[in-house]
Amino acid sequence: MTIVHDHRKLGRELGLFDTDPLIGAGLPYWLPDGAAVRHTLEEYIRTAEREAGYQHVYSPVLGKRELYEISGHWAHYSDDMFPPMGLGGEQVVLRPSLCPHHAVIYRSRSHSYRELPLRIAELGGMYRSELSGVLGGLTRVRAIQLNDAHIFCTLDQVAEEARAALEMIRRAYEALGITATRYRLSLPGPGGKYVAAPEKWRRSTALLTDVLDRSGLSYEAAEGEAAFYGPKIDVQVTDGAGRESTLSTVQVDFHQPEQFDLHYIGADGAKHRPVMVHRSIIGSIERAVAHLIEQHGGAFPAWLAPTQLVILPISDTELPNAAALVQRCTRLGLRAQIAGPDRGSLGARIREARLVPYQAVIGAEEAADDHVALRLRDGRRLDPRPVSDALTHICALIGDRSTALWPDLSASQRRDQR
Repeated sequence: MTIVHDHRKLGRELGLFDTDPLIGAGLPYWLPDGAAVRHTLEEYIRTAEREAGYQHVYSPVLGKRELYEISGHWAHYSDDMFPPMGLGGEQVVLRPSLCPHHAVIYRSRSHSYRELPLRIAELGGMYRSELSGVLGGLTRVRAIQLNDAHIFCTLDQVAEEARAALEMIRRAYEALGITATRYRLSLPGPGGKYVAAPEKWRRSTALLTDVLDRSGLSYEAAEGEAAFYGPKIDVQVTDGAGRESTLSTVQVDFHQPEQFDLHYIGADGAKHRPVMVHRSIIGSIERAVAHLIEQHGGAFPAWLAPTQLVILPISDTELPNAAALVQRCTRLGLRAQIAGPDRGSLGARIREARLVPYQAVIGAEEAADDHVALRLRDGRRLDPRPVSDALTHICALIGDRSTALWPDLSASQRRDQR
């Protein structure tokens, strides 16, 4: 029987996030354990982007209405935007997207073809005026922290940049222990919600179709799911209740470079128009964490877990050893805490810490020898070993962002666990 986890219920039970009517619907706040998960996820993404040649920026969450008129959001997306606010005779808007800001950042300096592709990334806030009836937990919120990036490149570079983005998504899913349900080529549909530029749509659709075909990924085309400015590859995931949603995207945009009059100087000394590739590796942090909660039932991969190691002294006598171990863990960047005898019997504390990847039991013998007896979340128990050896193995697995809890046990150890 498959257990279906609801992130709204489980996230509150685990103390990850909550909401309050005084703050408002669709505006969750993050509790310390949830903030630890979020921070670790954000740092993973920033590191992966830096290694892939991205430069990080910050941009304001407000913009003049004119900015979104130029980008096309005001004409095609205003129903999902918060109303403008009057400010000194001007109207400013909470941004519904980061791409106009990144287009302006690109435009702020002249660029040579030698600089391209120029990859700009940001974990930035944006706001959507979602109706109350569709809000729920972390999956549909009004304040969104988006893992967003925009690549400004030549037409010849588009395919490789889109392919590289799909590879970054694949590696992220592997580290997070999640699986894509399907890949979708999202195309325009009937109606006036899309930019009227048939030739741009044809070119961008052909580019993404070729990327998918060459990648060997099976995909389905879906009309009516494109962004208003261009088609996209959507990576779909499914929750325990069978509901499907988009987590990651790769998009090709000929529209905004033209709207913002973006250019670079080519080898011929003339101005040329770049192509803008939008990509998001894990989409919004809120939706990503919601999916991770439901996928893992709160038992996150060790590198992502809010508490990675819980230390269980058998009695008060071992509390100094436990405190010293917490300090060693902190210096190594591990998130560790003590569950002392005041919190119940050893068995009760082990059950309470069932979602923590590693449990370190310290009795009199372990304390005397500077050893720990490790228990793994999957039920395996390891022989007592030096603290330094245990921490070396744990740090290596977490540093590799492995979903494994421990290297394979020897045959004799496996027999001992039966």
